[in-house]
Amino acid sequence: MSEFTQKVSLGRTGLRVSRLGIGSAYGVSERACREAFDEGVNYFFWGSVRTPGMGRAVRDIGRLHREDLVLVLQCYVRWAALIPRSVEKGLRSLKIDQADVLLLGWYDRPPGPRVLDAVERLREQGRFRFLGISTHQRPLFRQYLRDGRYDVFHIRYNAAHRGAEKEVFAALPDEGGPGIVSFTNTRWGDLLDPKKMPAGVSPPAARDCYRFALSHPAVHVALCGPKNDDEMAADLAALRAGPMDPRELERMHRIGDHVHGISSPMSFLT
Repeated sequence: MSEFTQKVSLGRTGLRVSRLGIGSAYGVSERACREAFDEGVNYFFWGSVRTPGMGRAVRDIGRLHREDLVLVLQCYVRWAALIPRSVEKGLRSLKIDQADVLLLGWYDRPPGPRVLDAVERLREQGRFRFLGISTHQRPLFRQYLRDGRYDVFHIRYNAAHRGAEKEVFAALPDEGGPGIVSFTNTRWGDLLDPKKMPAGVSPPAARDCYRFALSHPAVHVALCGPKNDDEMAADLAALRAGPMDPRELERMHRIGDHVHGISSPMSFLT
């Protein structure tokens, strides 16, 4: 049995999570979510774009198997007074009283004290258990790590964007660190594009992009965003295929370096 089919502890949270997570933004169907859950996938990310298929699946799974479900609720709101309304709306849409993780989405500057006070009041009210944060500015993660209040990091990491290895992963403690979830594992599809490959190299399958991220020992969960049932089935194949061997990793590095070299120079994409 592949080690990727086994659940792991999400850092210091102690939550037992599947190595693959599912995001709500791209149109994944109710059936695909149910089938993924049956195969052991339990990390469901209810993001800023919320498709009805995942909503129906999570409502049903939460009703029957709440203890096995890890629900991550993202909040993009920057105004403290509006945060409670956003969180309540997200929970109500899924008919769930408490999120396992509240993720403060895309904070390229540290959240202000009013935002953090509002968030902590929600935790005290039992609306979520653990606090997470995401950013495209990797150096901020060291600050968030020193802060100590963040239990989960969502980090952009893929074969073309490997800076997190030195800037974030190397700073993590051996024990008691945050849970690490990788996103944009396919680099917005660029790592799958035949036109963006080195000469004579065929593109990797999507499953190999997830395998690449999960092969790093710091990464607990790779987040996927399937558009349809076929993509969900292909992504699940990453769990059965397991970790990459050195030769596969070398190939992904070569592809990633090439894709990065032809990328936009925008700072948040480096």
